[in-house]
Amino acid sequence: MNLVEKIIARAKSNKQRIVLPEATEERTLRAADAALRDELAELVLIGNPEEIKKLGAQWGLTHLDKATIIDPENNPKSEEYAALLAELRKSKGMTIEQARELVKNPLYLGCMIIKTEGADGQISGALSTTGDTLRPALQIIKCAPGISCVSGAMLLITKEKEFGEDGVIVMGDVAVTPMPDADQLSQIAICTAQTAKSVAGFEDPRVAMLSFSTKGSAKHEVVDKVVEATRLVHEKAPELKVDGELQADAALVASVGAKKAPGSEIAGKANVLIAPCLEVGNIGYKLVQRLGGAEALGPILQGIARPVNDLSRGCSVDDIYKMIAITACQAMDAKK
Repeated sequence: MNLVEKIIARAKSNKQRIVLPEATEERTLRAADAALRDELAELVLIGNPEEIKKLGAQWGLTHLDKATIIDPENNPKSEEYAALLAELRKSKGMTIEQARELVKNPLYLGCMIIKTEGADGQISGALSTTGDTLRPALQIIKCAPGISCVSGAMLLITKEKEFGEDGVIVMGDVAVTPMPDADQLSQIAICTAQTAKSVAGFEDPRVAMLSFSTKGSAKHEVVDKVVEATRLVHEKAPELKVDGELQADAALVASVGAKKAPGSEIAGKANVLIAPCLEVGNIGYKLVQRLGGAEALGPILQGIARPVNDLSRGCSVDDIYKMIAITACQAMDAKK
């Protein structure tokens, strides 16, 4: 099985309950029908039940009756959710009236369902911005213990089997935090290694903290940040295999790693790459994707206590289907 097939098989082996708050959007509803057909996950669809039923019939979707459908305008738990949301946000001055309106918003409603353990994860973004996806997640579900910044990881699947884990590399941050400080960069490294385990199935994540310098070959404050971040990862997660600062070739190519960083257990063997800033991460993965022909899966949001993932507004039905499987794998790991 290739990586995508393994992710799908893992999701099917322990079905999670995933919320789709944009359930009247065509690509989302088609992906939901396929996921229900394949028993990929249990789904909670947020939207008007009659509209969803009508759209399903219009598009020839025959498996939507297996989903739980929640109408945000007529939800028997609305008052319970509003009271909890007002309590969670009282330090920010939220009133019960404001909370009652917000729990009608499908993105907030989905996060309230997760908060009250009615679901395990959420996916949106086919219609919503990244900010709209993240805001309720951070206000309601909040970050995982020990984490204060959210980041995004990308799975890069290449034909070059000698690199990474049989041609698969996990890279972060590619999506969220523009200019992380050393502490945030250490958190990104720890979260990306966890994503490598929970989603890519890596038994042995080997993390390279990337820079334009390898082991002091160049001096600059941005190199110092990577060195400090590496030290913090060792301190926070001593069981994790990590080294830095390393240039990309030293991290990935055995002969170069042996020459530039002799004695390193990561150099030339890395399967997880941590970019020093979002600019580098985003540009880097897109170059690998477009010029190198790698398949890029993600971004996978990480650092939230329960998985909430963001789609591109240009996503396909297949993208959403795969993200349901990815979110399910993250949800399994979050319960451990």
